[in-house]
Amino acid sequence: MTEAIQNFFLETVGREWCVFFCSMIPIIELRGAIPLGAALGLPWWQNYIISVIGNFLPVPFILLFINAILRWMANSKVKFFNKVANWLFAKAEKNREKIEKYAFWGVALFVAIPLPATGAWTGSLVAAVFNMKFWKSLLSAIIGILIAGVVMTLVSYGVVALFA
Repeated sequence: MTEAIQNFFLETVGREWCVFFCSMIPIIELRGAIPLGAALGLPWWQNYIISVIGNFLPVPFILLFINAILRWMANSKVKFFNKVANWLFAKAEKNREKIEKYAFWGVALFVAIPLPATGAWTGSLVAAVFNMKFWKSLLSAIIGILIAGVVMTLVSYGVVALFA
């Protein structure tokens, strides 16, 4: 079954697009896309570029629209939406002092650490909830994405492969 799914995607959209779309998926992001590209035989430099671009693509939209979506969720009649939005706002308020202290570099470092629940999606969400300026948030996210991409490329291909 998994082989049929794999063949469908590879034959329909190709290796590069599989990696690109994978890098856009929350939580998976670069942590999954770069190892996927390595497993599919993409050259490290091509995999890095495709994954970084794909991971960065959702960031401006998150920064621009997430606050409006969260406000709508908080005021929604759907209890699940209320709980999620209120939990997020409470968690943000609890950590406000730490996050505001390290805002720019804190978001960049948070995005750069290739662990589950960190990355461009969550870092952009944090930046937006704390009303960081758009361009500052965007730059912070891209720095983090570039670093995470380097880390995952080194892990996926090995240091020797970069100089071969």
